[in-house]
Amino acid sequence: MTRSQRNAGLVLSPILAMAWSGDALAYRPFDGTDAAIAEPGQVEIELGPAQYLQEGTERTLVAPTVVFNYGLSERWELVLQSEAVHSLMEEASKTSLVGNGLFLKAIVREGSLQGKPGPSIATEFGFLLPGINDDPTRGTGGSLAGIVSQQWPWMTVHLNAAVAITRQQTADAFFGVIVEGPRDWPLRPVAEVFYERDFGGVTTTSALVGAIWQVRDNIAFDVGLRGAQVNDQPLREVRFGVTFGFPVR
Repeated sequence: MTRSQRNAGLVLSPILAMAWSGDALAYRPFDGTDAAIAEPGQVEIELGPAQYLQEGTERTLVAPTVVFNYGLSERWELVLQSEAVHSLMEEASKTSLVGNGLFLKAIVREGSLQGKPGPSIATEFGFLLPGINDDPTRGTGGSLAGIVSQQWPWMTVHLNAAVAITRQQTADAFFGVIVEGPRDWPLRPVAEVFYERDFGGVTTTSALVGAIWQVRDNIAFDVGLRGAQVNDQPLREVRFGVTFGFPVR
């Protein structure tokens, strides 16, 4: 359930080039996601009230970031997302609505995340939509991702691979791995590493460590500390948020 090359002006451009252009891959607090979907008729909201980014001397606040998931059927989910980005630099103060996207996520093979043997396999695909108060030359892009998840009593692993045509009409590729601690721990440690190559000229390597506090089946809090290298610039990010779900029928 990440988060994008969005170029929201002189300051926001290098900072937000740090993340996956496919956007829809998201599972808090990660840039990648898992091979699971919301149950039919269930709404799941991934909310990041505030996330702090620093790349070199540039500072940015992402507040909020929202991903809306709706279970269409046993195997299909609708995903909508967006986030508000605020520059914290006085000389380039700007607020933009970026990372807008509309996607479908489908379960290709039911597996361990659905209580069945073997790996769970999913795909996610859709449109990267133009932002608001973003670079006016930005257009519409698209992405296609494959996700494989395997859960054991002591660990869960999610593998992500995706390709995209960005809003700047350049090719992009993303590869990531998420590792979680035991699922039955109320507070479980998590980690993620990913590599992304935007063939328009941006390469990102990233590592995140954090934790997920599963309060109950339909609510979880998360925190993550992320370090990345975006071309020759170091990036630091603090993430925290909540995921909650409720039925609508």
